[in-house]
Amino acid sequence: PVPEFTVADGFEVRLWAQNPDLNKPIHMNFDSDGRLWIASSEVYPQIEPGQKANDKIIVIEDTNKDGIADESRIFADGLLIPTGVVAGDGGVYVGQSTELLHFKDTDGDGVADKKKVILSGFGTEDTHHILHSLRWGPDGLLYMNQSIYIHTHLETPHGVVRLNSGGILHLRPSTMKAGVYVKGFCNPWGHHFDRYGQSFVTDGAGSQGLSLAVPGAMYFTYAGGQRLMPSVSPGRYPKFCGLELIQSPLFPESWQGDAITCDFRAHKIVRFKISESNSAYTTTQQPNILSTTDVSFRPIDVKFGPDGALYVADWSNPIIQHGEVDFRDPRRDHINGRIWRVSFKNKKIPHVANLNEQPTSKLLTNLKSDLGFEREKSRRVLTERGTSILPDLREWVIEIADSDDRSRLEALWMFQSIDIVEAKLLAQLIKSNDHRIRAGAYRVAYHWADRLPNYLNWKVGLNDPHPRVRME
Repeated sequence: PVPEFTVADGFEVRLWAQNPDLNKPIHMNFDSDGRLWIASSEVYPQIEPGQKANDKIIVIEDTNKDGIADESRIFADGLLIPTGVVAGDGGVYVGQSTELLHFKDTDGDGVADKKKVILSGFGTEDTHHILHSLRWGPDGLLYMNQSIYIHTHLETPHGVVRLNSGGILHLRPSTMKAGVYVKGFCNPWGHHFDRYGQSFVTDGAGSQGLSLAVPGAMYFTYAGGQRLMPSVSPGRYPKFCGLELIQSPLFPESWQGDAITCDFRAHKIVRFKISESNSAYTTTQQPNILSTTDVSFRPIDVKFGPDGALYVADWSNPIIQHGEVDFRDPRRDHINGRIWRVSFKNKKIPHVANLNEQPTSKLLTNLKSDLGFEREKSRRVLTERGTSILPDLREWVIEIADSDDRSRLEALWMFQSIDIVEAKLLAQLIKSNDHRIRAGAYRVAYHWADRLPNYLNWKVGLNDPHPRVRME
């Protein structure tokens, strides 16, 4: 049966996809063509003796743009509890067990026929704590979360990268250089970036609400941690899973920049207002976006789509994870799964389409869009074009020289994404009148530190009047 939802004023919720088109969605991400990629596991939480490992990566699409999915196919199968999926580099990255995999369709039939192990050495001590929540950052890095009971020892060409306990890792696939972004958290299944490069984290096993992710910082539960950074949500909150920051003209203007996350235990989608507070932020919970008393509604991931609507992955199960009940409890649902579409009534915006076919100059212009999906996916297409974008990128920097600094920060991120140090633009942006731009620019300097000329000169930021810039 379809749950009965209580929905925020002005909004509507529609069933976008369900079984047999998909089963048990764990994680999802849209690609630059507007297709939704889903990591699906019917085996979870543990494979039974003699059972065949046949979990899947499924791709679903709304081809006629009517707000309901009409095409679904299995891209890869034979997997064992895949917990993260994100499109990129001509295929799709998948987190599974000890490995980060890359699947590719080389013959054009819509099914993966090439599989490559990108990294190995991820810990597997607990199946709902292993490698998950894959997301591209504005800097071109692939961010990957893991949780408290995991001990990871990644083998990379640049040496072993270790993360013992929870935290977030990042990887630049073109160079295979990996690192630790932050350490800590219990079960961080939500991570997203704002328009200035700051990122936030939600936790599925703590009571922290939202936390600001600061490079090198350490958070609650990290093994042996001495100085732990608190969350930016005063008080105690339920456990949250998934995270999106509202960057969609389909949603009210007063909501832009707010955080959306899933209270999977209470069967509802919640919203937080994020406000600046000295070097960090503070949050205030707002009325729910949607809720239900149906115990089978288990929202575990949220993503904004190419039409500006919010898509909700519904685990569709009266039983969550495996901490409270037996692995073989007969009430476990191993079949169902749903994707819901949440939008503002009687309001539409044009679908973002054909990004892969757009010229580089148009993709660069897209970086000024108010639709987060369009910016994020345009960045990805540009990044995969590599250094071929340099002539257009340098010309665009000249065109926007007198424009807003936020667009120039996007340009700086594009240089970072294709791994080209652009010290001149960086030097200009750390002098911006907007402290958010200056902080974002210093975040880039952090990554370029060993390649910047006269690096000590950049430390003028230590005397910046804004504490967030000094922190960066």
